[in-house]
Amino acid sequence: MLLGRLNHVGIACPSIDAAVAMYERLFGATLSTPAFDLPAQGVRVAFIDVANSQLELIEPLGEDSPIHGFLKKSPNGGQHHVCFEVADIIAARDAMRARGATVLGTGEPRIGAHGVPVIFVHPRDTGGVLVELMQEPGDHH
Repeated sequence: MLLGRLNHVGIACPSIDAAVAMYERLFGATLSTPAFDLPAQGVRVAFIDVANSQLELIEPLGEDSPIHGFLKKSPNGGQHHVCFEVADIIAARDAMRARGATVLGTGEPRIGAHGVPVIFVHPRDTGGVLVELMQEPGDHH
């Protein structure tokens, strides 16, 4: 299993609207994908395109959102995860397990914000960084 391209950096934030305004004001960035809800993951997400990747802004959706715990530790938000594309999500999951890494949840891929299967690898196994692996999207975006 080889990592593909960096797809995005996930950034947890208490308010997507406020984060978008900050990225527009400081960096001239523009929203590429308006905010939408991912109820199965308990988050609301939006994307900002950058030259060679994207920023995924993640806001809690409801009281059961896993992002609440992150924001308790970092109330202003911050870098949450990095996401790499892989050619085969099942092969990637199996490789992570075979190499001793913990795949979060049940290990069964779930559909992520790009509409393709994703898994997350525990940060204790990846140098303190939460890593999302996602099946390569058909349009690479």
